[in-house]
Amino acid sequence: MEKVGIGMVGYKFMGKAHSHAYRDLPLFFPDTVHPEMKVICGRDPEGVATAAKQFGWEEYTTDWRTLLDRDDIDLIDINAPSDVHKQITIAAALAGKHVFCEKPLALTLEDSREMLRVVEEAGVKHMVGFNYRFAPAVMLAKKLVDEGRLGKIYHFRAWFLQDWLVDENFPLAWRLQKEIAGSGSHGDLGAHLIDLAHYLIGDISEVIGMNETFIKERPIPTHMTGLTAKGSDTNEKGEVTVDDATLFLARFANGTLGSFEATRFAAGHRCTNSFEINGSKGSVIFDFERMNELQVYFVDDKEDVQGFRRVLATDPPHAFAQNWWPPGHTIGYEHTFIHEVVELMESFRENRQPVPNFRDGVKCQEVLEAVDLSIEKRQWIRICGV
Repeated sequence: MEKVGIGMVGYKFMGKAHSHAYRDLPLFFPDTVHPEMKVICGRDPEGVATAAKQFGWEEYTTDWRTLLDRDDIDLIDINAPSDVHKQITIAAALAGKHVFCEKPLALTLEDSREMLRVVEEAGVKHMVGFNYRFAPAVMLAKKLVDEGRLGKIYHFRAWFLQDWLVDENFPLAWRLQKEIAGSGSHGDLGAHLIDLAHYLIGDISEVIGMNETFIKERPIPTHMTGLTAKGSDTNEKGEVTVDDATLFLARFANGTLGSFEATRFAAGHRCTNSFEINGSKGSVIFDFERMNELQVYFVDDKEDVQGFRRVLATDPPHAFAQNWWPPGHTIGYEHTFIHEVVELMESFRENRQPVPNFRDGVKCQEVLEAVDLSIEKRQWIRICGV
C-alpha cells in the first residue's frame, strides 16, 4: 500500500495530536506509507467542523458508523473517551477496517479481551496508543537493556505525577467518572507506566496496590476539553467515582522488582512521567519533562569520573533522529505521535502487526485490574497472562 485512508473518531486533545502526526509524517518520513486524512468524526457539529478545517481533514461527520461503509477509508482511529472504544473497534473490525485505538484499550479486562479476539479473527491490523514508547531517549534505554549493557536488571521504578486536580473546585470532567473513563490516574497515567515497564523490562507477574480519592465531589461542568473544564454557576456537585492517586508494587517474571506511582495531586508537577532502571552494570533515569535526555551511569567507569552522564538522544545513532534536525536540536511531545504513526504505516508496507498492538493493550489491562483487585482484597494478586 502506498497510502492509507484514515477515518478518525474524536477531535479534542488526542484528536489534535493524531491529526498533527498524520499531517506532518510525509514531510519528515517521505519514504513510508502516507496517511490520507479523509474524515474526522465528533458529536458536536460545530466543534468537529472547526476541527476538520483547523487540522486538515477533507470532510467531517457526526456519525462514526458512516465511516465503515466508505471504500476510501482503510483504518479507523479511535481517540474518543474510553467508554466507546469497544463498540467502535468491534464494528470497525467486522467491517474489515484496521484499527488504531487510544489507551486504555477498554473499560474492563473482559472487554479488552473481546476486542483482541475480534480484531484477530477479522485479520485486521490493530494498534494501541502508547506514544511514550516512541521517545528516542526511551528507545535508547530499551537498547541498553536489550544489549545487556546495564547487566542483570534489579529494579524498575516509575512515577507519573500531575497536578491539574489539586484545586478542589475543578469541575467533574469525564476523566473523573468511572462509567466513561474506567479509572482515574491509574488507568490514565498508570497505564503508560505499565506499558513502559512491559516494553523495557518484560512481563509483570504479581502486584499489590493502594489508592485514594482525595476530593469526593466536584462541581458539575458546563464545558470540557482535554484536561480543562468550566463549572456551572450553581453549587451543584457530582460524585468523583475514580481514583485520584494509585501506588503499587510489582514483581516481574524475570525477577526484577518494580514500584509504580500515578497521581494528579502532585503540586508543581505538570507531566513528570519518569522511570529509573537499576542493573548490575549500570542505571538509567528518564523524565519526560526533559524527554530528549537519558541519564546514564555505568559501574565500570573509572572511579574518579563515576556518576550519571546526560546523553542527548538527538544524534544519528538514536531512533528516528536522522529524520529530524541536526544533533542537539531537540524534538517535543508531538513527535512521539509521529513516530507512533511511522510504526503504524510501516506495518502496512511490511505486512505485519504494528507494535504496540491490542495484545499489549490487554497485557496492560490485566495489570490495571490486578492492582484494583489487590486493593479490594488487600493482598498480592498474580497476573494470569494474555
